[in-house]
Amino acid sequence: MRGHGLGWNLLGTVSSLSLMIVNAAPLVAQDADEGFLGVIELGDSKREVQVGTATALTVINQEEIDDRQAGTIAELIDSVPGVTLVNGNTPQGSGINIRGFGANGTYGTDSKVLVVVDGATTGAEELYRIGNQLFTDPELYSEVSVIRGTVGSFEFGSGVVGGVVQLETKNASDFTGGEIGVRLRQTLEATSNGAGFASSTIAAWQPTDNLEFLFNNTVRDQDDYKTSDGTVVTNSKFRMPSYLMKGRYTFGDDNAHAITLSYNDSTTDEKDVPYDTFGTTGGSFGNVDRKTHSKIAVLQYDYSPSGSDLIDLSVNLSRSEQAIEQTCLPATAPFGCFSVVDADHNYETTKLTIKNTAYFLTGSVEHNLRAGIEFSQRDRLDAPSAPGGSDKRIALFAVDEILVNQNLTLTPALRYETQDIEGDTAPNNASYSNDALMGGLSARYEFDSGFAVFASAAYTEMMPIIDDLGTPLFMTQPEKSRTYEGGVSYTQGDLFSTGDALQVKANIYQTYVWDVTSYSNVANIDVKGVELEASYSHANGFYADFNATSADGTSKNSAGVGSKWIYAPETSARLTLGKRFGEALDVSWELVAAQSTTGVGNIALAGYGVNNLRATYRPQSGALKGAEFRFGVENILDATYQSQLSTRVAPGRNFKLTMAKTF
Repeated sequence: MRGHGLGWNLLGTVSSLSLMIVNAAPLVAQDADEGFLGVIELGDSKREVQVGTATALTVINQEEIDDRQAGTIAELIDSVPGVTLVNGNTPQGSGINIRGFGANGTYGTDSKVLVVVDGATTGAEELYRIGNQLFTDPELYSEVSVIRGTVGSFEFGSGVVGGVVQLETKNASDFTGGEIGVRLRQTLEATSNGAGFASSTIAAWQPTDNLEFLFNNTVRDQDDYKTSDGTVVTNSKFRMPSYLMKGRYTFGDDNAHAITLSYNDSTTDEKDVPYDTFGTTGGSFGNVDRKTHSKIAVLQYDYSPSGSDLIDLSVNLSRSEQAIEQTCLPATAPFGCFSVVDADHNYETTKLTIKNTAYFLTGSVEHNLRAGIEFSQRDRLDAPSAPGGSDKRIALFAVDEILVNQNLTLTPALRYETQDIEGDTAPNNASYSNDALMGGLSARYEFDSGFAVFASAAYTEMMPIIDDLGTPLFMTQPEKSRTYEGGVSYTQGDLFSTGDALQVKANIYQTYVWDVTSYSNVANIDVKGVELEASYSHANGFYADFNATSADGTSKNSAGVGSKWIYAPETSARLTLGKRFGEALDVSWELVAAQSTTGVGNIALAGYGVNNLRATYRPQSGALKGAEFRFGVENILDATYQSQLSTRVAPGRNFKLTMAKTF
């Protein structure tokens, strides 16, 4: 771990938070006695801690998506402990790193973080200095969840070392409430830093009780932002139109059958911009005209008969395409147009997943078994900088949540996957076959006092990728990883006073990866870390959310020489204190703090503390009833800082205003 005082520092932070909660409880109770606040739901914090599972899982719901006013998906999920971004302010330069794996300053991803949209696998493999896994707009989604680590990943894919990001698109019934009719929602957003503007128009139509349609058109525009000292950060502007079309039809007895069809699309068209979206090469690659296009289509069938616990079937057919067309501008390239710069890239992933969830008993033991089969094919366009080819896979998976008794839950998981991968063009047109058996086991024991302890172990293999067809050695050497985790959680209501609720979850982990092929001169990687999440809420409207993380890692080359793994998450913490005044007003303050660390390119980065303010106002009567007004100030004190994997200094003070109304 980084320094012997790491654990004590986090314990001290938790102790301070506990003292704030204890001291605040009688204060908010006094406010309630004075009759100042309205009535809200019991125990409602901004983000619920997932204390009921051994998996390191964080869920960001629709309310938090709206309140954060994020311009990119990356900006939204950087609030999750263990998640680090390579530039989250633009979709083109955004890369996600979880627990030290994923994007870095060289590649947009290392294929150890999986991004899933409505069941479709999206993103590229190892695009050089380009990020495209998170190329979509937050306004299209109703929920984003992040699984950290391997143990919860086996029904989604293989080779997941960092984690899984799942995005669920909005439904028409989210706006119609399941009632027949048409609802329209218009959202307008403006930001001061970069003169940003966004417009999102949603039309939801429910012609019958069992048929619904949604159309969402969103356009987001941002100019280059400025740092706190007024410096303009070039290559940070973007314009991204996105849209979502989605329909759902339910039928049969008790509407046991459902068919859902969705299509979402995001694109940018940039002119004369640096090839290197991460900005780490000082312009040596020159500029390009670049058009990026992400398309995701999903057809899903669900069958869940009310009379059977053994059948809850889903069949998901998806096709995802990420295309990048770019043309080098010779006059801007000091060393000429390299082939990697003047190249187009295209990934198409087709996947069919058939999964059933069955609930049954074996004696007194309860089982909740999710089992399925997955067929997938990824095709990559041949490019001057990387070989083209196809990657065909078949996988069988099973995850069984076994409730041994009221206190003990065991969850074994298995995934068996076969791969046939073949190149398109000589000399990289050979074919290879691989297979692997992967799996894990988690255990959770809950005491009657509200405490629970949990532990897990998981093993996975990352199959060879199309991008590596030019290196035959890599094509028969899957990367291998094992992860051990353990922790404790606590949940309790009426703890300090009537109507309050506390949730805490602490998790430690160790991940070891060997037979590494994703990084030059690296044979194995060892990362250890700790993550903490907590939330407290009171019936009178006060709430507090807290999370923290710290990790340390080392890598060794084939000769056994070790070095620091700079991609391991920095020591950081995030605290939110807020108060709801009935259903009309929600005001919160957020502090994001990080310890000094070493960034990309071995640059020493100073520690920082950044303050953010947010307020949401929903008029409950009059002509504005049903409207929503959100006001935020990010980096209130105009601090100069740069997060660990970012290659740019962060934006200075930024005012945000959002207005929305559903008609």
